[in-house]
Amino acid sequence: MQFPFFNFKRKVKSQLTKATGGFGPAKPSPDELLGELFQDVQMRRIYPDGMTFVDLVPSSKLHIILKTYEQERKTPGFDLHTFVEKNFRTLLLEDGIYKTNPNHTIEEHIDELWDVLTRENYSNQGSLIALPYPYVVPGGRFGAMWYWDNYFIMLGLAASNRWELVRQMIQNYAFLLRKFDYIPSASRTYYIGRSQPPFFSHMLRLLAEKEGEEVLVKHLPYLLVEYRFWMKGFKQLHPQAPTYHRVMLMPNGSYLNRYYDNKRTPRPESYKEDVETAHLAPERAPSQVYLDLRAAAESGWDFSSRWFKDGKTIQSIRTTELAAVDLNSILYQLEQTIAEAYKLLKQPLLAKRYEYKMHMRRESILKYCWSEKDKFFFDYDHSEGKRTEHFTLAGIFPLYAQIATQEQAAAVAEVLKVKFLKDGGLLTTLVSTGQQWDAPNGWAPLHWIAIEGLRHYGYYDLAEEIKKRWIETNMTIYRSEGKLVEKYNVVHVGNVAGGGEYALQDGFGMTNGVLRALLSENT
Repeated sequence: MQFPFFNFKRKVKSQLTKATGGFGPAKPSPDELLGELFQDVQMRRIYPDGMTFVDLVPSSKLHIILKTYEQERKTPGFDLHTFVEKNFRTLLLEDGIYKTNPNHTIEEHIDELWDVLTRENYSNQGSLIALPYPYVVPGGRFGAMWYWDNYFIMLGLAASNRWELVRQMIQNYAFLLRKFDYIPSASRTYYIGRSQPPFFSHMLRLLAEKEGEEVLVKHLPYLLVEYRFWMKGFKQLHPQAPTYHRVMLMPNGSYLNRYYDNKRTPRPESYKEDVETAHLAPERAPSQVYLDLRAAAESGWDFSSRWFKDGKTIQSIRTTELAAVDLNSILYQLEQTIAEAYKLLKQPLLAKRYEYKMHMRRESILKYCWSEKDKFFFDYDHSEGKRTEHFTLAGIFPLYAQIATQEQAAAVAEVLKVKFLKDGGLLTTLVSTGQQWDAPNGWAPLHWIAIEGLRHYGYYDLAEEIKKRWIETNMTIYRSEGKLVEKYNVVHVGNVAGGGEYALQDGFGMTNGVLRALLSENT
């Protein structure tokens, strides 16, 4: 078996003629490019949410638009909304293009949606980053390729036998790793600086089920690039400086990870919201509030009481103080995949190095994230030297990664059954704050993680009950409205889920993927 060596710093040359000239350096984020125009548009809220404007594409050269803005903004009767509409355009498809076929089964509906949700973008357009291959978008207003969403989308593509699209999206992620040395949250310039839960190794394992273990060997260099991103600076840590970027030095000398971001400014896509949140926390430096907001966005859980110091309000957000139990479980699996790839290459010393890292991470998760009192896994508050007390579905990830002991798995299963399980599936947390990653909402990825985690430890009946309730929740909305959506109210099945910085989105990629994968188990 040949080991493929790559020069990760070289320019990527696409063989696609469509892509000629399209894969140059990504432009700066819209807040950096547009200056006062950006701030005026976002702070005056001329659109329902902040993401609308940063997704628009300039209709002419930016320097001309900015010069025109400086001239026209001072004239009587100037209308900012009219100016933006005149000088920027949307890339979103028109509403109403797709209509659900009432004669289709839910599987046929999802299979048809894959093509509807597939995009091609071979040139940098506004904030949208060029990619060499087609990809699936979540749906609704989301026109980019999103990182952790796509693992759950791929589960559905596999169930639909759309393996070529799975391969193409993996190739896109390899491209992003070469271009940035990590995978951004999504293929937008305003997400450069943060990633998302690192599911790339899971994507490769999924493809390996179809094409064999050589997939892991072929992509080992990319796995190493992603791992180095998450572990950057760990050698610099010491007791007087125990945190750096995404790494934390633990009291026992091991390392755990946290969510982070490389910038400390308001998120461009939620600029006004972030500025207002910082104003609600005058005792803290705005830059730290912005960092914690960005870090929560990297987690995918934006937003949740999980990150709030007081468990209630977003202005108390402290994401960067927490060693995240889900992130560390996923990184354990990344280390496991790297070790396995080295074994396939007959490199036992390198394999043992990563097996040792796995061992140390597992021991730290069990030591710092497991609560014997509450019989559940929690995030660890590094600043206070103790676990948080927020019950969240992040606590099921040690089962998914098979880190938990059998006794711990039994206790977690009982907590899920007693505290989290509702008529429509699993609550994300046990508290209702109005945030979208809190009660009463349920999310497809967390249901997949819970079901698979329980199966790993033999709790098939509970896994099946969760699966049955979640499928019925999806079907209830589909029967009444002819669509699948981003998140669901699992307490009052049929009611619309709330929360978030934008309206409930249809589509919806990861919902489709998990549902399609679960339904395929019944055939």
